[in-house]
Amino acid sequence: MNVLINALFNTLSIFLTVIEFILIARVVISWLPISKDHPAIEFLYTITEPILSPIRKLIQKSIFGGKGMMLDFSPLIAFLIIDFINKFLRSFLERI
Repeated sequence: MNVLINALFNTLSIFLTVIEFILIARVVISWLPISKDHPAIEFLYTITEPILSPIRKLIQKSIFGGKGMMLDFSPLIAFLIIDFINKFLRSFLERI
């Protein structure tokens, strides 16, 4: 049973790490003057937008939000959430 739980945790951890790398790619690409019509860039936006869009909406509703925001902090918050999930899963696994 422990082997199965370890395998599940490792799989989830790898998945979260892949998501982090995809988010990093999206952030870097957003700084470059590249057209968003390229299939690879469309793929990045398709994968990351369901993660970043709800965070952006929450930021806009908060006191930090507004239409005049020059920086998008949603990737940073997404990284923090992913890190929290990873640490929570690790501590949960240690208790079993």
